[in-house]
Parts: sequence; C-alpha cells; structure tokens
Amino acid sequence: MTHLTVADARRDLSDILNRVSYIGERIMITRHGKDIAAIVSSKDLEMLEKIEDTIDAAEAEKRLSEGKKNAISYEAIRREMGLS
Repeated sequence: MTHLTVADARRDLSDILNRVSYIGERIMITRHGKDIAAIVSSKDLEMLEKIEDTIDAAEAEKRLSEGKKNAISYEAIRREMGLS
C-alpha cells in the first residue's frame, strides 16, 4: 500500500484517483507520520460494506438466539449511540 502525506495527496489528487479507480491501488494518507485516512476504489468500499453487513447480521442472529432477557430496546440503542 502506498503512503502519501496530506500535502502530496492534495497536490496529486487527480493522479491518485486514477490509480485507485483504474488499477485498484489503495492509498494511505498520513499526517505527521500517522495514518489518518485511506483512499480506496468504490469496489473495495462495496466489499467492506458487505463484510460489515455480514458481521452485523451475525451479531443480530446471536442476540436473537440469546432470548428476550438480553434484548435491548430500539430507544436504548438510539440513546447509546447519541441519536435521541
């Protein structure tokens, strides 16, 4: 995986987007030597989202199989996530 600083990414954004979209390269953006973000193709993002959905579905199945005694209400989840 290629690592680029924020300044380099800003300067070469068009080239970076071409590399990511046409050859599937994954680019890690760094700031002060620390990884802060990644640029990946839309295909890679779709794959990541499918993996997350699979993990979420497995967790939901596990929770459902544990029975109602361990159930969490929708309202409690919204509060926990700061959505209400």
